[in-house]
Amino acid sequence: MGSIGSKEKIRLFLLKNIGRVIESHELQDAADGAVQYSRRLRELRDEEGWPILSHNDCADLKPGQYLLREKPPKKTLPHFARTISARLRAEVLDRNGFTCQMCGLTPGEIDPATKRKVRLHVGHIKDKALGGKDELSNLRALCSTCNQGAKNITTEKASSIWLLSQIRRAGQDEQRAVYDWLRKKFEKPSR
Repeated sequence: MGSIGSKEKIRLFLLKNIGRVIESHELQDAADGAVQYSRRLRELRDEEGWPILSHNDCADLKPGQYLLREKPPKKTLPHFARTISARLRAEVLDRNGFTCQMCGLTPGEIDPATKRKVRLHVGHIKDKALGGKDELSNLRALCSTCNQGAKNITTEKASSIWLLSQIRRAGQDEQRAVYDWLRKKFEKPSR
């Protein structure tokens, strides 16, 4: 595929495989072995609105499996520039003791969820889409697994009682949105 970047290679691969469950190794192969394939996948999903499902969205998918259920929208979501400097990134990692702030794993350890060596990322506590800033007080070190699942949540895993209390307090529109999301998560993917 010549000189096109890994994100574009993943984009083309996904478009050729709409409706088929794809394994992470296939995405990495499609990106010519790029180790940042999961980041490119998140960019397509979060920044461009692609309907890419993972095990976090669909109970039938296992960790490392993805599904582009349907053709992505032509209109893209607002793009946020990647403005975390190398200096700020280093400051966050140093402040957090080079330790994931959600699970406590450190680089080089084996992640029990993926069976791969842990890699640390710098993630936002309050997501940029919700007004979070690229500043030290809003950044934390996260391993790849926690970073993928941490979008827009607090550092502590919510209990079912807490979640239910929040849903009960929400308005009907918000409750319906939760219901729709859960229904989609647990319905069988169409293939």
